[in-house]
Amino acid sequence: MTETEPVGFIGLGIMGRSMALHLLEGGHSLVVYNRTRQKALPLLDRGATWASSPADVAARCAVVFTIVGFPHDVEEVYLGPNGLISNARSGMLFVDMTTSSPALAVRIAEAAAVRGAVSLDAPVSGGDKGAREGTLSIMVGGDPTAFNRVLPLMRLMGKNIVHQGPAGSGQSCKLCNQIVIAGTMIGVCEALAFARRSGLNLDRMLQSIGSGAAASWTLQNLAPRILAQNFGPGFYVKHFIKDLRLAMEWAKQKGLDLPGLRTVLARYEALASRPGGENLGTHGLYLLYDSSPFLPPSH
Repeated sequence: MTETEPVGFIGLGIMGRSMALHLLEGGHSLVVYNRTRQKALPLLDRGATWASSPADVAARCAVVFTIVGFPHDVEEVYLGPNGLISNARSGMLFVDMTTSSPALAVRIAEAAAVRGAVSLDAPVSGGDKGAREGTLSIMVGGDPTAFNRVLPLMRLMGKNIVHQGPAGSGQSCKLCNQIVIAGTMIGVCEALAFARRSGLNLDRMLQSIGSGAAASWTLQNLAPRILAQNFGPGFYVKHFIKDLRLAMEWAKQKGLDLPGLRTVLARYEALASRPGGENLGTHGLYLLYDSSPFLPPSH
């Protein structure tokens, strides 16, 4: 598509706002919608155009990206009476970047096809940092021709962009990603708790293990936030719980038992039950191990 054709973007939260900005900075005309208009103001100030609803976005754009909170939000945006599908035209392309249900992605793709449109599921990984820096990993399911059509736009938002297979495959891949993150996160939190109780200097401990076999994105990017007692969200606990529940449900449908995932999900649910817990960043899991993290170690 050309830079003069407007691109639609729905969902301007922690991730979406930065992703949409990359499209603007790439020279594309942008039409945006968000339930809270105030979150769109930084983009409107940069030249984006406001739409009054998902249907309004569909009326103005041939390509529409979405990244919203939960599967029920995805369903409303796409399949609701004022949503994208019921207002789709032949040849339109929808790209849902929300982490959602593989089965819902298939339903949306089938509904889009009835209207002569195409829908891709393209969830992302990389958190707020990856969204800001345009380095997200994007996992795509759906029609390969549509994937190639939208790839230049995706390259403005991410670096590792892989077509995984038919509709729903992007979501399945993202749930694999979340399973790995869940296991890594609990490992990082328990290592920090262990180190503190052992009287270690936590910065030195991280320096030693961060370049060996224990190295990971979580250790490099989120362990320092824990040490700084900064538990603000790059990715909300409530959204991570949603993802882990989706993975558990999908595994159950496939007859697969995942005891590690079940354990981590229970820990996150315990954190979310605390006041304010669901709005922490995922590294807030550490607070289950030590609510006043870095007082001098006890002996």
